[in-house]
Amino acid sequence: MEQDTFNIQPSEVQSLRDKGEEFIFLDVREDEELEIAKISNSMHIPMGDVPSKINLLDDDIPIVVFCHHGQRSAMVTQFLRQLDFYDVKNMQGGIEAWANEIDPNIPRY
Repeated sequence: MEQDTFNIQPSEVQSLRDKGEEFIFLDVREDEELEIAKISNSMHIPMGDVPSKINLLDDDIPIVVFCHHGQRSAMVTQFLRQLDFYDVKNMQGGIEAWANEIDPNIPRY
């Protein structure tokens, strides 16, 4: 089976966190969504602000992007890859999957 180099599962992200791996956990949801639910130790840059705040991201550090369900984060992942951020992955299922699989205390919306 071919390894998926674009997407990463929430369980794989949690494993990286458990191991203390360095990566940017980038939340591209809107401010209103962040007020409802958030994942600790993540960086928040709304999708529309990513181009103007690209300087906040280090292309030498792996990046895992997430949103609510995974569609917006997939677009941001593709955008960053086009800008030569090589180690960028989309967390499949977004914060919804994270709440279902990793942390049931995160509010769902």
